[in-house]
Amino acid sequence: MKTKAQAAVKPQALISSNVLAIAFAAFVGLGMITIAGHVQATTLHDAAHDVRHATGFPCH
Repeated sequence: MKTKAQAAVKPQALISSNVLAIAFAAFVGLGMITIAGHVQATTLHDAAHDVRHATGFPCH
């Protein structure tokens, strides 16, 4: 039999876990955009440049 204290703790842990996962995904995504946008390898740089133009991200 679950007590009220056990039932109240579980949703808070789930919310905290979801917030942490979203924050981590945002951090990784922004890092990838930053790295791809500033890399000097010709092929990757050109691909990132085209994506920047398509999304309206200022590049020059």
